[in-house]
Parts: sequence; C-alpha cells; structure tokens
Amino acid sequence: MSGNRLDQPRDRRRSLLPAYDPEAFGRFSEKIARFLGTGRFIVWMTVVIIVWVVWNTSVPPHLRFDRYPFIFLTLMLSLQASYAAPLILLAQNRQDDRDRVNLEQDRKQNERSIADTEYLTREVAALRMGLGEVATRDWMRSELHDLLKEIDERSVREPDREH
Repeated sequence: MSGNRLDQPRDRRRSLLPAYDPEAFGRFSEKIARFLGTGRFIVWMTVVIIVWVVWNTSVPPHLRFDRYPFIFLTLMLSLQASYAAPLILLAQNRQDDRDRVNLEQDRKQNERSIADTEYLTREVAALRMGLGEVATRDWMRSELHDLLKEIDERSVREPDREH
C-alpha cells in the first residue's frame, strides 16, 4: 500500500546489476587514461613485452608459458587495448564536460564584462556632457586672462579717466 502513496518514497528495487559510483569510476578512468598517455607507461609496456619474449624464447621449454608466435601475448595486448580505449574515451568525455562548463562560465563572465563596460561608457559620456556645461579651471583662467587684457587695454587708452 505504501508504494501507491505519493507522500512517501518508493521502496528501492533490487537490481541484478552491481551498484557503482559513476564519479568514482570516472575519476579512476581519468587516472588510468593519464597513466596510459605517459612515457612511463610506454617504457613499462616495452619492458614487459621484452621480458615476455626473452623468457619465452630463452628458458627451457618446460618453463615457457607462451610459445612462438606468442598468441597469449597477443591476447593480453588486445585485452589491454580493449579496456584502454573505452577508459580513455570516458576520460575525454569528462574533460569535454568540464570544458563545456568552463566555456559557459567564461561566456557569462564576458557578457557581464561587456554589460559593465557599456554601463561605464554611458556614465563617462554623461559625465562629459555634464562637464561641458561646468566651468573648468582652464576655462576660468582663460576668461580671467582675457578680462585682464581688456582692463589693461582700457587703462592704456583712457589714462585720464582712472583718476
């Protein structure tokens, strides 16, 4: 009866598949992909293959576990490649998702920066327009200088009127 009620959660269904944490698996796959993309992996893989081939060609026949043409080695390399490829793809998909989120955040930040710049541009234009009507120090100096010139010119032309 509780399964039909909307105010209560459903009982968990049992699954035949094993449960796993997708984030933990994704982090694990990224670690593996990072290791597979290093020179250290190539060196170790080369060492293992050389030891494998040397062992199976130089030891007494009863100690050899993979005779020429090394079919077991081929099988192991194929198995490694069959797991490596999907793990690398999973790591790339996770990186693409992170890049997509970062790109979206950058786009939003750019939009905010553009809006802020446009706002500041309008404010500066308004200040310039307002300053066009305000007497500045240079304008006042030039006006006072012109007045002093005019007074000097009048005093030179009309010396008698001053006294």
